[in-house]
Amino acid sequence: MDRPAPETFATKTDAEIWLIRKEAEILDDEWIDPDAGKITLGEYGRDWIDERPNLRLRTVELYGYLLRAHLVPTFGEKALNEIKDPHVRRWRKKLLDAGVGEVTVAKAYRLLKAILTTAVDDQLIKRNPCRIKGAGQEKSPERPVLTVAQLYKLADTIEPRYRALVLLGTFGSLRWGEPAGLQHRDLDLDAGTVRVERQLMQLTGKGLVFTEPKSAVGKRTVVIPDLIIEDLRAHVKDFTQDGDEGLIFAGPDDGPLRNTDFNRRVWAQALVDAGLPEIHFHDLRHTGNTLAANAGASIRELMERMGHSSTRAAMIYQHSTDERQREVARKLDDLARGALKKGSGTQRARERKKAE
Repeated sequence: MDRPAPETFATKTDAEIWLIRKEAEILDDEWIDPDAGKITLGEYGRDWIDERPNLRLRTVELYGYLLRAHLVPTFGEKALNEIKDPHVRRWRKKLLDAGVGEVTVAKAYRLLKAILTTAVDDQLIKRNPCRIKGAGQEKSPERPVLTVAQLYKLADTIEPRYRALVLLGTFGSLRWGEPAGLQHRDLDLDAGTVRVERQLMQLTGKGLVFTEPKSAVGKRTVVIPDLIIEDLRAHVKDFTQDGDEGLIFAGPDDGPLRNTDFNRRVWAQALVDAGLPEIHFHDLRHTGNTLAANAGASIRELMERMGHSSTRAAMIYQHSTDERQREVARKLDDLARGALKKGSGTQRARERKKAE
């Protein structure tokens, strides 16, 4: 099929040079059909998300949000072959100038780059215009770490129904959805272990759903310190749902926990009552990881407790023993008990009462 040149030429020689170059591109299989790239970023991006295999529900939700909120307003109606390097630079600067968080902008940039990389592979465009060095790197601010005394002040202050949630979230290094999804069959208090098999997440348009843990190694068994066992026993007795599949942590209506409701109704007030700064529930996990590291956990042992995978292939074949995990838990127990004896009158009174 004949195609006209995209422009006229000043001389016949210029036209012949252009034609020779195009013929060379065709012979080298490098020619891009200019009509192929006329599909809009919005349409192609939605198809791109739908066609990704094995994406977790939470990832699909994140990609959909980033596409709708940050890519479509600028590029949604723009053809793929019209998006150039300056457009990407101006778009990124506009987001940052508007106060969008650096982490969110980095995620949005990575998504745009991934979509356009596929467009290159599909021979819709010749070159990916996302070429800003370091733009896809996240530089999250350092999250706060509570002291053991602050942690127990929060646990003593929060509604009794959520005391064990605070302690397990910290000393078990759990993400919010992991304790929210725990069932009776996952908790073995005689062995001092909690098995993470699923997480309970609130997804836009779907409500609360059980999903796989965040990473491939997210399914794990975590050994917890003896210090919090009695708190967990008391919680199981007073606040959990019935049956093997009953939730360990339920709301006052005996229904599943909702993150937004918990943050609004419980968490914010507990922080005020405990005299603590505005931290996130996820910061308890960061606190637990820091305490475990201080207790002597190796990098690999921390990864196992956290449910993290590594980019280093050799790390896949390194496994800590169960006894070493228990040693980490015992050291964590000793560390926390020592800190409590120094700074918590409430805990000292509790220990004296047990001794009597």
